[in-house]
Amino acid sequence: MGVQSLAVACGALALCLALTTATNPGFVVRITQAGLDYANQQGIAILEKELAQLKLPDISGKSGKLRYTVSRLRIPSFRLPHSRITPIPNVGLQVSISNAFAELDGDWRVKVFFVRSHGSFNLKVEDVYIKITLRLGSDTTGKPTIRTSDCSARISNVRVRFSGKFGWFYNLFRGKIASKLRKSLESKLCDNVARSVQNELQRHIQTLPVTARIDDKTGIDYSLVAPPRTTAQSLDLDLKGEFYSLDHRSTVPFSPLPLAFPSDHNRMVYFGASSYFFNTAGIAYHKAGALVFEITEAMLPKDAGFRLDTSVFSAFIPQLEEMYPNMTMKFRLSAPTAPFLTIGPGGISFQPTVDAQAYAILPNSSLAPLFLLSLTGNVSAVINVRSGRIVGSVDVGRIRLSLKDSAVGNFEVEFLQSIMNYLTSNVLLPHVNARLDEGFPLALPNRIQLSNILVKYRQNFLLLGADVHFQPQK
Repeated sequence: MGVQSLAVACGALALCLALTTATNPGFVVRITQAGLDYANQQGIAILEKELAQLKLPDISGKSGKLRYTVSRLRIPSFRLPHSRITPIPNVGLQVSISNAFAELDGDWRVKVFFVRSHGSFNLKVEDVYIKITLRLGSDTTGKPTIRTSDCSARISNVRVRFSGKFGWFYNLFRGKIASKLRKSLESKLCDNVARSVQNELQRHIQTLPVTARIDDKTGIDYSLVAPPRTTAQSLDLDLKGEFYSLDHRSTVPFSPLPLAFPSDHNRMVYFGASSYFFNTAGIAYHKAGALVFEITEAMLPKDAGFRLDTSVFSAFIPQLEEMYPNMTMKFRLSAPTAPFLTIGPGGISFQPTVDAQAYAILPNSSLAPLFLLSLTGNVSAVINVRSGRIVGSVDVGRIRLSLKDSAVGNFEVEFLQSIMNYLTSNVLLPHVNARLDEGFPLALPNRIQLSNILVKYRQNFLLLGADVHFQPQK
């Protein structure tokens, strides 16, 4: 094999490996230009405060026989009135600041021959231009990283005003001080920007949760599956988006499908929660043994109109009266398999199967198994976002019954239809919906609040849009 052929083969192998190891996200976060504009407002406000704390070194020098010193340099104000963050495709983010201005105060001291003088001065820095390139990446834990890869600062105009008695002194060193202060400030600006990115921005984005504990049974994996991506219109973060059991984490037996993310830009941020994201929730809770629910007589609404005992069910199952007369009953509902839902333009739907095991409660409080029913039905779901959490509710149509096992002989399950419909709608669903109303946390950094929520159903994923409000620390 020639060198060229070998290179082609190696290239093809590398491409195959890349394709086979590529991981589709289960959850996508998209920050639009509107979101970047808002982030720019918040970041510039922080940067202005940082630059106002800028420390400049004393400046000394001489001009002919004149020696001068400028000390105690202070920056009463630094204003960045015009700025913008722009995504640069496949590079990162570019921050452009123009027409910035600042004021500096300080003390001056000069000596020429035997003449000495000192005083204070005020320096106005105008037409400041700063350009910063921010590189985006991810660390080994799957958290995003950001760093300054390039920075340039240019000051076009510096005006110095001195206070003191001897005006002719000022002109001897005014130009040199203005030049040195300009160079010092240009250098310090980029140093301070890099420090602010590292200390403020990087620290804040590191609060993006890699894992979010939901309860004592499950958590969500929000780690990045690839470094953040920038296009001309947005910044995208591809997250794993996978629920897992805290005690029994294992590989999910299916993979996320590609998400055809739309080019919506009316909100600051969009979230794409795939069907994979929701279906791993079913697997996690099933493995954790959490998809089990018991219905007892004490849980029946007061207006139920019937009791949960053998005397009621013996009307449909005569053997109960003989075998377990006038005994209280209970049902144990469980999912034999994890529920699997589908998401499409019409909404969310699934057809779960539930096993309903009926028991008689004996006088010694032990349980006697009576019969095992299989319940199936069409379930629809409604999803929303509240307080940074995905919340929802489900509704079920008429359920279908079949008899899987019986210790009290055969009977017609149709006679139990109305009772099981009632127990499902009035006992089970309120419990499920109460849990869904608690919700699951979105992947949000600290102190971020969402408003103006938008919910749309797409093929294989749920699209959530929102505007963002940053809550500063008190």
